[in-house]
Amino acid sequence: MQKEEFLNKVAVEIKLKGFSDKTVKIYSYFIKKYLDKLEKENKQPENIAIDDIKSFLAGLIDTYSNKSRALATSSLRFFYKSVINKPEIMIGIEIPKLEQYLPSVLTKEEIKKLIEAAYTEKSRLMMSMLYSSGIRVSELVGMKVNDLDLENKRGVVHGKGNKSRQIFLSEKLCQEIKLFLEKNPNTNFLFTSKEEALSTRNIQKIIKKAKERAGITKKVTPHTLRHSFATHLLEAGVDIRKIQVLLGHSRIDTTQIYTRVSGKELENIKNPLDSL
Repeated sequence: MQKEEFLNKVAVEIKLKGFSDKTVKIYSYFIKKYLDKLEKENKQPENIAIDDIKSFLAGLIDTYSNKSRALATSSLRFFYKSVINKPEIMIGIEIPKLEQYLPSVLTKEEIKKLIEAAYTEKSRLMMSMLYSSGIRVSELVGMKVNDLDLENKRGVVHGKGNKSRQIFLSEKLCQEIKLFLEKNPNTNFLFTSKEEALSTRNIQKIIKKAKERAGITKKVTPHTLRHSFATHLLEAGVDIRKIQVLLGHSRIDTTQIYTRVSGKELENIKNPLDSL
């Protein structure tokens, strides 16, 4: 089988698993690099030894982060399991330990400043939606008017791996969206650019401009509003498992990073010395 045939089969197998286009792109990128290396060495992927895989992954150390190398390892695991049908060859190859980064979180005052710094009503509503619901920017750009039930302050988003989940919105935001839709009827996507869905890049630029206008010095991205949503819920006493459901996390340990971010949670702990 030729390299192009392998890559085509990778794309098909990934889509059959319901992975996102982004996953297809990342996996294909690393698998192509791997196949390029084997091609230069005149080797076939189904006939290599574990040391060939280790040599490829070791060659990424000086150029790629632990996160990228973890994706490279996962892509090869998928390749040997779903395409070559030899999953056992990856046994003993560990995924690099990921660096632990604390997410950037805005205070409620900074969130208010950011939203008020929006240039347009649409920009303000988009930032309000990201913060009110905690959705990902990719989920926002794909949101359609029919996904929302504004009367009951809820909606549905279609997240990673084509998994749908329910979201809950503020009453104030629902009223504002109703007025917005009255002025912008007959739309399919909730937020559009010339009748087409906005891109994630559009929203990143909008938030960057609002951040600069608001005078906020922290790093602010669409995901910052998601982090802030989760952290503020935790500080308000919402159970972390409920936050996990709202964020659409499949694993609780992904959500537990917010317990490391929230300073107020620590402030509320009574020091044992004070109980003596």
